[in-house]
Amino acid sequence: MGGGFVRGEQGVVEDSTPLPHPFTTGGELLALCREEGVPVSEIMLRNELAWRSREEIEAGLLRIWDVMRECVRNGLEHDGVLPGGLKVRRRAKSLHAKLLSEPEDSLSAMDWVGLYALAVNEENASGGRVVTAPTNGAAGIIPAVLHYYRRFVQGASDAGVVRFLLTAGAIGVILKTTGSISGAEVGCQGEVGSACAMAAAGLAEVLGGSPEQVENAAEIGVEHHLGLTCDPVGGLVQIPCIERNAIGASKAVQAARMALHGDGSHVVTLDKAIKTMRETGADMKVKYKETARGGLAVNVIEC
Repeated sequence: MGGGFVRGEQGVVEDSTPLPHPFTTGGELLALCREEGVPVSEIMLRNELAWRSREEIEAGLLRIWDVMRECVRNGLEHDGVLPGGLKVRRRAKSLHAKLLSEPEDSLSAMDWVGLYALAVNEENASGGRVVTAPTNGAAGIIPAVLHYYRRFVQGASDAGVVRFLLTAGAIGVILKTTGSISGAEVGCQGEVGSACAMAAAGLAEVLGGSPEQVENAAEIGVEHHLGLTCDPVGGLVQIPCIERNAIGASKAVQAARMALHGDGSHVVTLDKAIKTMRETGADMKVKYKETARGGLAVNVIEC
């Protein structure tokens, strides 16, 4: 499902490029934002400039967005049964047709968020191309929330997409460095929980949130996935993974909105939430960490 470091013969490959604003924790990132008087996305952008030009960064991020959109489009075009033996039916295409035929109401936006995530994860489950942000198993959350931004937020733009992805990437750096994005290491809290935090932070920024509100949104995303196991039925990224992404995407939107209703101050910091995730993962039994030897994986009869 993903989550890990690239290792060479000598171990983890380290990049020694000096960065203008290095950070590994949420506290360090917030301190940089305050010192420089800039949002999270700008800190991340300045660091990325150590490797490539602004034009290359923006073009690269928009290319990622294009691939995410292509993945959703592909997911909405196919129906039938997913491969692998579980006989899981694809639902995105029929749900899409249903949403298009019905009048929108106060909950329609969240229906669309769930649809976008389903489309991506059905594509992933069928071997289609996805953006592993942060992992294959959690690939639907960031695209779903980005689609929400473009479809339902007035004034949404490509520039906003770039800021969203830069912010999400900054949170991803912290999660991977001080926590984990690996289901095999800490359970699904490290995959869907991390993706939710990244998406919530990105959305909070493009909705006008302060760095403190962005950090709060990310913290909410992590905190409310603590203890989530990785127990795929049959070892396939289908049950419960596909629906779990839809729920995680909805939680990311809610986390961002909840953070924006506050002033950024909160008791549990992002760093404390990530530390707790790491410790919880260490205490979690191996059978609940992407082994298909516990949880739903043994309580659901394979067809």
